[in-house]
Amino acid sequence: MKLSDLDTIIERRGSGCLKYDFAVARGKPADVLPFWVADMDFRIAQPIIDALEKRVRHGIFGYSESSEAYFKALARWQETYFHWTIRPEWLIKTPGVVPAINLAVKALTREGEGVLINQPVYYPFLNAVLKNGRKPVNSPLVLKNGHYTLDFDDLEEKIVKGNVKLALLCSPHNPVGRVWTKEELTRYADICLAHGVRIVADEIHEDFTYPGHEHTAFGTISEEAAQNAIICTAPSKTFNIAGLQNSNILIPNPDIRRAFQEELDSFGYDQLNVMGLTACRAAYEGGREWLETVKTYIKENLDFTRKYLAENLPKMKLIEPEGTYLIWIDASAYGLSNEELEHKVLYDCHLWLDMGYVFGKEGEGFLRFNLACPRKTLEQGLIQLKEGFDN
Repeated sequence: MKLSDLDTIIERRGSGCLKYDFAVARGKPADVLPFWVADMDFRIAQPIIDALEKRVRHGIFGYSESSEAYFKALARWQETYFHWTIRPEWLIKTPGVVPAINLAVKALTREGEGVLINQPVYYPFLNAVLKNGRKPVNSPLVLKNGHYTLDFDDLEEKIVKGNVKLALLCSPHNPVGRVWTKEELTRYADICLAHGVRIVADEIHEDFTYPGHEHTAFGTISEEAAQNAIICTAPSKTFNIAGLQNSNILIPNPDIRRAFQEELDSFGYDQLNVMGLTACRAAYEGGREWLETVKTYIKENLDFTRKYLAENLPKMKLIEPEGTYLIWIDASAYGLSNEELEHKVLYDCHLWLDMGYVFGKEGEGFLRFNLACPRKTLEQGLIQLKEGFDN
């Protein structure tokens, strides 16, 4: 695949596409251009399409399970790109990382106990805590000179005071784009270990890091850290196959794994969708060339966006991302309330973005913007952003 192939605009409207087809159903104007949800407007890798077509031609879609070849493809990917050797018995498959996080909250905590999050953070983290009757304990990220960090002193204090039993870690971080260093992850792991806090590491964005930054798989921090964690991976963000609902949850500790499996069993869920299994294996076996091309294209989209904002919207400050294909933009200089900012984006810019406040109070005044689209789509979105804020 060539970089220029990604310039092709594929019409997604009318395909039952959440990103494009459900604006009105979700209370947005019909004419908005969407950059909100984290999926790509790119055609998926040909090896995945080929594998799916072959499976369709077989013509039978009964109950299916993953094969040894499936695990080998997953294991080879983790070993090759993250230097993590995984074992077959660690693997529990779920229809998504968000369901897995909810299962982990139920399996490893009791009602009323504290669950640590670091806002601004992917909003299903907070929902998983609240919807399951647990107590959210927030140790906010610290923004200084355009760079986010964890406040480890605050984190430890919140763990002690908040009766925290479980920590939800977003790595790489959505929405602020941090790729945590091994030193940061080690300190995080050590604090949790010292206070008997289990960890769920959401590593769904592990494959999207920018030059100069490398994702550290939580399972490689130390044996103690690995035995204290549930590590959530998936091909969905990486290969744009979220609709096939396939996630690989890796749990080295047999006691934690048993508790998680029992919670999954109580939900009545068993085999994954056969097409998800097919796509996942094909992605890990043959999708690397496609992924590298997409990453290069998105890096160029980032460069384009950085330059456009600096020249046309200097009051908007890009938080320089280290990972993910989502960017975090500080629009607080406009002095708008949450409601005013959202109204301007929707009705003056005619854009559908994720507003920062949905990621927690610390996200107020920010916008999350998806770069995984053809350049012309991106340029049109940025032009609309400028026109709306120039009014």
